[in-house]
Amino acid sequence: MLVLTRKAEEAIIIGESIEVRVLSVQGGRVRLGITCPKEVPVRREEIIERVLDVSSCSVESDAPTHDLIASA
Repeated sequence: MLVLTRKAEEAIIIGESIEVRVLSVQGGRVRLGITCPKEVPVRREEIIERVLDVSSCSVESDAPTHDLIASA
């Protein structure tokens, strides 16, 4: 894992088309702005974990797990 230190209003660039910018830092929270192509999915980790927990608990699901994550 690459670990970087950034201050508010500083950014990192991933590849040629993804920018992650620190918008603000207040207390223990960091606000990030992410600019990327529409076809690049950006998901919060806790949402993916919740969807995976729900899908693993359900007896039968009509939608594949990746469809559940996309709709979250």
